[in-house]
Amino acid sequence: MFPFGVDYYPEHWPEERWPRDARLMHEARINVVRLAEFAWSRLEPEEGRFDFDWLDRAIDVLAGHGIRVILGTPTASMPPWLASKHPDVFMTLQDGKRRTYGNRRNYCPTSETYRLYSRRITQAMAEHYADNPHVIGWQTDNELGGQTGGCYCEACREDFGRWLQERYGSLDKLNEQWGAVFWSHVYNTWSEIPAPLESGSSPNPGLALDWKRFASDAYVDFQQEQIDILRELSPQKFITHNLMGFRFDQLNYFDLAEPLDFVGYDIYVRMQWTIENEVDPSLAALGHDTMRGLKRQNHWVIEQQSGSGGWEIVSVAPRPGELRLWAYQSIAHGADGIIFFRWRTARWGTEQYWHGVLDHHGEPGRRYSEIQQMGHEIHVLGDLIQGSEVRAEVAILHHYDTRWAFQIQQNNPSFSYAEHVKQIYRGFYRQNVPVDVVHPATELSGFKIVVAPALYVLPGEVADNLQQYVQGGGTLLITARSGVKDEANAVVEQPLPGLLAPIAGVAVEEYDSLPSWKSNGLAFEAPGLEGETLESAIWADVLTPTTAEVVARYTREYYAGRPAITLNHAGAGRVLYAGTLAGSELFTRLARWLLELASIEPLLETPHGVEATARWKNGRRLLFLLNHNESSATVTLDHDYRNLLREGAVVSGNVSLAPYEVMILQ
Repeated sequence: MFPFGVDYYPEHWPEERWPRDARLMHEARINVVRLAEFAWSRLEPEEGRFDFDWLDRAIDVLAGHGIRVILGTPTASMPPWLASKHPDVFMTLQDGKRRTYGNRRNYCPTSETYRLYSRRITQAMAEHYADNPHVIGWQTDNELGGQTGGCYCEACREDFGRWLQERYGSLDKLNEQWGAVFWSHVYNTWSEIPAPLESGSSPNPGLALDWKRFASDAYVDFQQEQIDILRELSPQKFITHNLMGFRFDQLNYFDLAEPLDFVGYDIYVRMQWTIENEVDPSLAALGHDTMRGLKRQNHWVIEQQSGSGGWEIVSVAPRPGELRLWAYQSIAHGADGIIFFRWRTARWGTEQYWHGVLDHHGEPGRRYSEIQQMGHEIHVLGDLIQGSEVRAEVAILHHYDTRWAFQIQQNNPSFSYAEHVKQIYRGFYRQNVPVDVVHPATELSGFKIVVAPALYVLPGEVADNLQQYVQGGGTLLITARSGVKDEANAVVEQPLPGLLAPIAGVAVEEYDSLPSWKSNGLAFEAPGLEGETLESAIWADVLTPTTAEVVARYTREYYAGRPAITLNHAGAGRVLYAGTLAGSELFTRLARWLLELASIEPLLETPHGVEATARWKNGRRLLFLLNHNESSATVTLDHDYRNLLREGAVVSGNVSLAPYEVMILQ
């Protein structure tokens, strides 16, 4: 049975309302709910006194309608008694100010006191629900690291010293790798090493990157304590966590996902923070492909948007059909479960305007009907979809160390690593070519094309992995600012792109960081591109080929006529080096050219705003057509298909998709 559900907060509503909620859920074919991830003060109203009776009754009401339960450990929001008794558990922000009570996600993840209480509530819940057949799984905490990222308190600084000692072994090694001699920062004791507070201004890049690694590890360790308890006391139930996709950059999600049974994902396509921007479906797709790539397996959506987002500001209402479209896009990109946030819009609290399936009054309306329609569709098609897989021949490497290093030193005020990755991803997305977003150390031989965007921090094993991939016949795209730093965030001593220079067949003679008001032109001369011209911006590597061929040259500035993009053959493979960092047109064109070189065919040609993607099961393909336009669009099919959302009706040739319409074709 395909998990199709909602996030539900029975503690927010009178108990006499619960049966009606359960009945309405059942009528919408909802079969799973998430409960209790923000209910600590109800589950432990006083220190050491646990109250599960109300939650037991809620679970029984839901189970009476065939609805199963995922329980969240409630540690993302502490109860008032804990905050009052132990104010030291609050995190300290980078400006040195300590958080106070009033919001959520305000605890220090290294606090031994907070960890003690977190283990206690986790253990109590695990023991109580270990044998409950209606509870099928656990979610740890909630959106770990969200809103603030990390803590900078004195306890964290002390833990940082211990973390560094374990990483480097000796102060001599740390001082050498950080280059601590610069500005006379040579450390004699571990306790001398500071936290990178704002008051300290620009920190040593080695210290700053290690702090980000340490802060990420703190949350990974915090979660692991809960996982260990749940594995021991509740071994038959799965464990997941709700991560926040590509957009969240404070934690190493590869590490956080590793001990989970599968990744959960919170996806909001249009939020209060994006009210000024149009919906970009490629960003939602990138989020899913990033989450799927964390464990190289299908994921669940733990929070799928079900209405307007809003805290202080209310976002634009989803148009009729959009909620269903966005949920099917999640499925098309590998989601094996969909849970909508939330069931009913809260009447109180900060999220009063984060709209759910039902409005504040609790009566079914347009959004309920739309999700009910999808529920009935999934009830019929779920077994056909569940367990099918996305197959990608293209991979994009996502490197958190590089992402963090660019946060520390942006290189150019207009450069964003995240935006750079998005530009490259869109180049393949717009041509309906599936992409996996993977760790740089992933086994890559199964991909025909691998893209390494601005691989700024380059460990030796990653360079070896890419060299092996290319030598074995792969096609690799490298972009500017690759191979600049070693793992200690120190600049390498060899010509750029550093460890990648041998397979790239090129050396960076010099580089130009362009101001925001300037761009440069590119003139292409490689076969298949000759005669084309495009604009580039932000960065210009001036290249000297060693064994590479010139693909494009700059047309302006003092380096006009010098190589900007090169192609090198190495072993059985090839490396395309793009010495620039900006230009959606550029990376869309390069993607198209690489697809031709690597003999990769798009799934289907579609008009602007219509996405085609696929999942495979038992040798058969499910083709998803998603019209993200507010107007109708026509797609020309390449075969005869059965339209599974229209009772298997045969379709062929030109088919019309209404605004926000979905087709699942076989």
